[in-house]
Formats: sequence, C-alpha cells, structure tokens
Amino acid sequence: MLAYTYVERGRFALLEKPIPTLKDSHDALVRVTLGSICTSDLHIKHGSVPRAVPGITVGHEMVGIVEQVGTDVHSVKPGDRVTVNVETFCGECFFCQHGYVNNCEDPDGGWALGCRIDGGQAEYVRVPHADQGLNRIPEGVTDEQALFVGDILATGFWAARISEIKPEDTVLIIGAGPTGICTLLCARLKHPQRIIVCEKSAERARFLRMHYPEVQVVSPEECKTYVQANSAHGGADVVIEVAGADDTFRLAWECARPNAIVTVVALYDRPQVLPLPDMYGKNLTFKTGGVDGCDCEEILRLIAEGQIDTTPLITHRFPLSEIEKAYHVFENRLDGVIKVAVIGKLG
Repeated sequence: MLAYTYVERGRFALLEKPIPTLKDSHDALVRVTLGSICTSDLHIKHGSVPRAVPGITVGHEMVGIVEQVGTDVHSVKPGDRVTVNVETFCGECFFCQHGYVNNCEDPDGGWALGCRIDGGQAEYVRVPHADQGLNRIPEGVTDEQALFVGDILATGFWAARISEIKPEDTVLIIGAGPTGICTLLCARLKHPQRIIVCEKSAERARFLRMHYPEVQVVSPEECKTYVQANSAHGGADVVIEVAGADDTFRLAWECARPNAIVTVVALYDRPQVLPLPDMYGKNLTFKTGGVDGCDCEEILRLIAEGQIDTTPLITHRFPLSEIEKAYHVFENRLDGVIKVAVIGKLG
C-alpha cells in the first residue's frame, strides 16, 4: 500500500509498505477513505516532536471503513464508516476514567498514531483500542463533514469545554488557522455575548468575515486595545490561544481581564516565558495541554443535527498519490488554503 513516511528530520516520502495486520485483540484495521494534513505533521517534519519515530507512517486526521476487527472489539464491525481519534486510549486507567485520555497510561496511549506508531496518510491504518478510538459516522453525514472530528474539531470542543464559557462572556480566540476555526465553531455553541478572533493573515481574516460575519476580527497589532475597548472589565473573560507564534502567549494573558481563564491549545516550537512579576495581581487561571478527545460521539451528533459544519475549511483536495503536492500547498499556505483533503482508498 502507499504510505507517507517520516524518513528523517526534514524529509517525508511516499513509500510502498505492507498492509498493517492486527497485533492485539483490541485492534481494528481501517481502510482510509479520506485524510488530511495537520500542522502537527509539519512539526514532526521539522523535528519539533522528539517522540516521533523515524520510519512511521504519518497522519492522524482520517475517516474510513472498518475492514477487520480483533476478537475483543465490540463497538464497531467490518463495513462501518468511522472517524479515527487522534489519541489512543485504553478507557480503563486512572486518567481515562477521569476523562484525561491524552494521558492514558497504555504504552500506546496519547498521541501515538502518526507519531509513535503508523498513522493514516496511507491506504490502511491499524487502530489500537478500537472500541475507544473509533466512532461510527451517522447516516447522512459525509466523509468530509466528519473528517476533522477525531483531531482539530475534538481539540476545539475540548478547549471550549474546559474554558468554562458563560453567556455573558467576551471570548478571545488567538489564531484562525484550522484549529482556531474549529475552536470558534465550538465556542459558539456556548452562546457567549461576544467572540473576538485575532488573526494576522489577511486571507484568513477575509475567510472569517465571509463565513462567520457575527464574529469580530482583529489584527495582533490592535488586539489588546480592541479587546479592552470591547469588553466589560478591561479584558476578555476567556482567552483561548491557538496560534502558537513567538508572541501570542504573552498576547493571550495581556488581553485577559483579572481572574480570567487563559486556555493554551497551541503547540509551540520553543519554550515560552511565564513572566510572573509582570502578571502579578491578575490572578489568572491557565489551562494547558493536549486535547482530551473523548467527545467525538457528541461532536458527530452535533454535526448530524447541523449545529457544526467544518466543510468550508476544506479548500483543496488531492489524491493520496499527490500528497507531496498537498503538503507543499498546505505548508506554504498557497492559494488561500485552510485545510486539504487527501482522498484515500475508496474501494
């Protein structure tokens, strides 16, 4: 089968590999019908994910059809259309039982697919702990509608949930990349009084204004002044930092009102400074870390009901055989790209 592979730092390649086989009774084999490229894949390519294993097939955003299941898999069966969770989790350890599935104690727990074990930018993928990692796609929901459920949409849903958004709140989202837009879609479900999105790209700002006209869009240069002028208490009640740029962590806490919640979703390339003397007295609550992707069934229900629609994010489509071109477009932000869909093995 074709599989896009992490060869070495700075180099991915489309290789021929054997179709995966089940290694455990809790595994499932999924034929990947549609996948995508995540910024985290680029972090692997650039050497920013030390735990990534050279030789693995990359990719963790995908949907597909179950081809085979182990004897202890009960939630899905061959022929089911499914989303694949970015995280592998056992469902039984301390962290899983408390909903912190990103910290699953299983050897393959957390972000494994496309990082530490073979992922889904391929024709087939083996999914460990399939009862937890796969969710059946409801009738009437297309592959494109479901494509981002297991990763960036789960991230946005998680970020909105842990940020404790209330109806009277002003919410600031920093970054309008794919994850930022998914966070926006999920924050809207909480019906806050106001959502402000900070984005430096003129193309992405236009995208926001076209598709989400009720949202206020601001540039990084004017963000702090704008938020202070358009919030009730001198800053945002909730700030969700999704950009991960060199200066966005500081911007996040500077734009927050005293006693606000600052949720950091971004994955940074380098350490950030926490200047406690500068923020003394703001009494901020910081929430950080990787997504706990345990809400996928709920997200699929919301998609089926028409409450979430991420299909506008898919601006480009490529077959798996042209994934090098897809990466070139996505990595260099060419032609107004937001997200690409990589068409896999359809039959």
